[in-house]
Amino acid sequence: MGYKNIQFPKNSLFLVTGGAGFIGSNLCEALLNLGYRVRCLDDLSTGKQENVDLFIDNPNYTFIQGDIKDFDTCMSACKDVDYVLHQAAWGSVPRSIEMPLFYSANNIQGTLNMLEAARQNNVKKFVYASSSSVYGDEEHLPKTEGVEGNLLSPYALTKRCDEEWAKQYTKHYGLETIGLRYFNVFGRRQDPNGAYAAVIPKFIKLLLNNERPTINGDGKQSRDFTYIENVVEANLKACIAPNNVSGQAFNIAYGGREYLIDIYYVLTKVLQKNIEPIFGPDRPGDIKHSNADISKAKKYLGYEPEYDFTRGLGEAIEWYKENLCE
Repeated sequence: MGYKNIQFPKNSLFLVTGGAGFIGSNLCEALLNLGYRVRCLDDLSTGKQENVDLFIDNPNYTFIQGDIKDFDTCMSACKDVDYVLHQAAWGSVPRSIEMPLFYSANNIQGTLNMLEAARQNNVKKFVYASSSSVYGDEEHLPKTEGVEGNLLSPYALTKRCDEEWAKQYTKHYGLETIGLRYFNVFGRRQDPNGAYAAVIPKFIKLLLNNERPTINGDGKQSRDFTYIENVVEANLKACIAPNNVSGQAFNIAYGGREYLIDIYYVLTKVLQKNIEPIFGPDRPGDIKHSNADISKAKKYLGYEPEYDFTRGLGEAIEWYKENLCE
C-alpha cells in the first residue's frame, strides 16, 4: 500500500516543476524522504519561498527559480533528469476566465516547452497534472475517462490541451507521458489565502479566526476531495507504470463524494465553532457535482489510495492548527 516501498535506481533525479507550490512541495518532500535527488523548478508566482526553504539545506535538493514559458530554462532544468513530475500551472477556474491569454501561455505553451525539453533530454517518464475540470458539463457520475463533456472554462481547456499534446509526444516521439486528473486535492501547505483559495483551507482559517466563511451557491455542490498523500502515491506509481499505458490520462481521487455544506458543519463541530456561513452567488464555470471512477488508475497504475476523506481531513486540520497564526 502507499508509495514508501516503491524503488527507483539509487541515483535517480526527479524534476518537480511547480515544486514550491502545494502539491509540488509535497512531492519534493516525499522523494527526499525516500532518499532520491530532487530538482525543483518554480518561478514563485504562486509557489512560496517558504516551501523551498524547507528543503534547501538538503544536499539532494536543488532549486531553480525559473519560468516554464522560457524554453531554455526548461532545457537546463531537464538536463540529466530521469523523471519529470510536471505540476507547474496556474489554477482557478474564475481567474482563468479573467486571464485567458496568460493561461494559454503558461499552462499550454509552458507544458509544451516542458514536453519538448524532456524529449530532447531523454527523460524516462513525464508525469503531469491534469484536472477533473476536463469533464466539463458531462453530468454522468462517477466521471469516467473517455466520457467528457463541453469544457466550461479556459482553465479546463488548458488541461485538455495538455493531455492532447502529451498524447502526441508519446505517439510521435516515444516520450512516455502519463496524465493525472486530480479531483479537489487538499492537505498540508495548501494556501488558505486569497480570492482563489481552495475551500477546505479557507474554511479552516476563517473558522480558526472566528470569521464567517462564504459558500458559493447553496452548498449542495459535491466534490471528490482527495488527500495529498494519495496524489503523491499516484505520481510515484505513474513513474513506474508499464510503457503500454503511456499517452493516457487517469482519474486521481479517492472515489468518494462530499457536499460542501456537510464539510462546513463537520469543520465547525471539530473546531468547536458556532458560526453560520454566508451564502454567495455560484461561481461561473464551476462544475456542480464531481465524483471519480478510479478503477482505471487502480488497474493500470496500481493506485490504491490509503487516505479517505475523514482521515485526510483530520490530518489537514491538525496541520493548519499548528501552522496558521490566528
